[in-house]
Amino acid sequence: MNLTKNQTLILCAVLAAFAMIERFVPHMPNATPITAIAFAGSFYLGRRAAFLPLLALAISDLTIGWYDWPVMLTVYGSVAAISLLAVAMKKYQGTLIPWAAVVSSSVFFYLTTNLAVWATSVWYPKTLAGLMMSYELGLPFLRNMMVGDLAYTALLFGAFELARYGVRQYRLRTA
Repeated sequence: MNLTKNQTLILCAVLAAFAMIERFVPHMPNATPITAIAFAGSFYLGRRAAFLPLLALAISDLTIGWYDWPVMLTVYGSVAAISLLAVAMKKYQGTLIPWAAVVSSSVFFYLTTNLAVWATSVWYPKTLAGLMMSYELGLPFLRNMMVGDLAYTALLFGAFELARYGVRQYRLRTA
């Protein structure tokens, strides 16, 4: 989608705004466009755009408020790792591999953040049984995240492909 630098910046701003606004509207817990923005941003706008979710999280957390630092750092680290994965998946565009990476991202986020909650909170005993309990109680959040990641990724990829198609049609008509 051959965009100018200004068009790319505008699309990046729109994606970041979308992620921030979504955090303030009612939604299923963990069903957010964060992973989708990392993948769609990387695929269509370049590798720097894959890191838009970190910017969106930071800006919206300024308003929402900070939470438990070890868990928050795990969330940000997990999103950064997912963003790196999204960059690596660009070369597999047009295959099912990126979709498997989206699902894997949901599972990765679930595993890392629940581990952080177990390790740093007083909610769970610091035993294997306590860890398993934190994972068991986190399953609804994993489900929501996976549904959100897949739905938002399909939505964003579809929107970008429609825009790409529209640009091609416009160029054909004006040529």
